[in-house]
Amino acid sequence: MATKHEDGTVATRQEQKLKPPPMYQVFLLNDDFTPMEFVVAVIQEYFSKDRETATQIMLKVHREGKGMCGVFSKDIASTKVELVLTHARKAGHPLQCVMEEA
Repeated sequence: MATKHEDGTVATRQEQKLKPPPMYQVFLLNDDFTPMEFVVAVIQEYFSKDRETATQIMLKVHREGKGMCGVFSKDIASTKVELVLTHARKAGHPLQCVMEEA
Protein backbone atom coordinates (compact mmCIF):
# COMPACT_ATOMS: atom_id res chain seq x y z
CA MET A 1 0.00 0.00 0.00
CA ALA A 2 1.29 3.47 -0.86
CA THR A 3 0.59 6.98 0.40
CA LYS A 4 0.33 9.89 -2.03
CA HIS A 5 1.72 13.22 -0.80
CA GLU A 6 0.43 16.66 -1.78
CA ASP A 7 3.48 17.21 -4.00
CA GLY A 8 2.59 14.13 -6.03
CA THR A 9 5.30 11.87 -4.65
CA VAL A 10 4.36 8.41 -3.45
CA ALA A 11 5.80 6.69 -0.38
CA THR A 12 5.40 2.99 0.26
CA ARG A 13 4.64 1.62 3.74
CA GLN A 14 8.25 0.42 4.04
CA GLU A 15 9.63 3.90 3.30
CA GLN A 16 7.29 5.45 5.87
CA LYS A 17 8.67 3.22 8.64
CA LEU A 18 12.37 3.91 8.01
CA LYS A 19 14.12 5.59 10.91
CA PRO A 20 17.68 6.83 11.11
CA PRO A 21 20.02 4.29 12.69
CA PRO A 22 20.77 4.69 16.40
CA MET A 23 23.87 6.71 17.14
CA TYR A 24 26.54 5.87 19.70
CA GLN A 25 28.71 8.11 21.85
CA VAL A 26 32.35 7.07 22.22
CA PHE A 27 33.99 7.84 25.57
CA LEU A 28 37.49 7.59 27.00
CA LEU A 29 37.66 6.60 30.67
CA ASN A 30 40.12 7.92 33.23
CA ASP A 31 42.85 5.81 34.78
CA ASP A 32 45.85 6.65 36.95
CA PHE A 33 48.49 5.38 34.52
CA THR A 34 47.93 6.58 30.94
CA PRO A 35 49.87 9.80 30.29
CA MET A 36 47.81 12.86 29.45
CA GLU A 37 49.83 13.52 26.30
CA PHE A 38 49.08 10.00 25.05
CA VAL A 39 45.34 10.62 25.56
CA VAL A 40 45.56 13.91 23.65
CA ALA A 41 47.38 12.17 20.79
CA VAL A 42 44.76 9.38 20.66
CA ILE A 43 41.93 11.92 20.50
CA GLN A 44 43.67 13.81 17.71
CA GLU A 45 44.50 10.69 15.71
CA TYR A 46 41.30 8.64 16.05
CA PHE A 47 38.69 11.37 16.46
CA SER A 48 40.18 14.07 14.20
CA LYS A 49 40.17 16.77 16.86
CA ASP A 50 42.55 19.71 16.89
CA ARG A 51 45.05 19.92 19.76
CA GLU A 52 43.02 22.42 21.79
CA THR A 53 39.80 20.38 21.56
CA ALA A 54 41.69 17.16 22.29
CA THR A 55 43.23 18.77 25.37
CA GLN A 56 39.80 19.90 26.61
CA ILE A 57 38.41 16.36 26.19
CA MET A 58 41.46 14.91 27.98
CA LEU A 59 40.92 17.32 30.88
CA LYS A 60 37.28 16.28 31.10
CA VAL A 61 38.38 12.62 31.22
CA HIS A 62 40.92 13.48 33.92
CA ARG A 63 38.58 15.58 36.08
CA GLU A 64 35.21 13.88 35.58
CA GLY A 65 36.20 10.27 34.90
CA LYS A 66 35.11 10.14 31.28
CA GLY A 67 34.95 12.34 28.24
CA MET A 68 33.02 12.03 24.98
CA CYS A 69 35.10 11.98 21.83
CA GLY A 70 32.30 11.83 19.28
CA VAL A 71 28.97 10.41 18.14
CA PHE A 72 28.90 7.80 15.38
CA SER A 73 26.85 5.03 13.82
CA LYS A 74 27.22 1.67 15.59
CA ASP A 75 29.79 0.22 13.17
CA ILE A 76 32.00 3.30 13.17
CA ALA A 77 31.80 3.68 16.96
CA SER A 78 32.69 0.02 17.45
CA THR A 79 35.64 0.31 15.06
CA LYS A 80 36.96 3.42 16.82
CA VAL A 81 36.71 1.70 20.22
CA GLU A 82 38.69 -1.29 18.94
CA LEU A 83 41.33 0.88 17.25
CA VAL A 84 41.87 2.97 20.39
CA LEU A 85 42.06 -0.10 22.65
CA THR A 86 44.52 -1.86 20.33
CA HIS A 87 46.71 1.24 20.06
CA ALA A 88 46.70 1.76 23.84
CA ARG A 89 47.59 -1.88 24.56
CA LYS A 90 50.44 -1.85 22.03
CA ALA A 91 51.79 1.26 23.76
CA GLY A 92 51.47 -0.44 27.15
CA HIS A 93 48.68 1.77 28.51
CA PRO A 94 45.46 0.65 30.23
CA LEU A 95 43.34 3.39 28.58
CA GLN A 96 39.70 2.35 28.29
CA CYS A 97 37.39 3.34 25.44
CA VAL A 98 33.68 2.52 25.47
CA MET A 99 30.55 3.28 23.47
CA GLU A 100 27.02 4.02 24.69
CA GLU A 101 23.85 4.48 22.72
CA ALA A 102 23.07 8.19 22.42
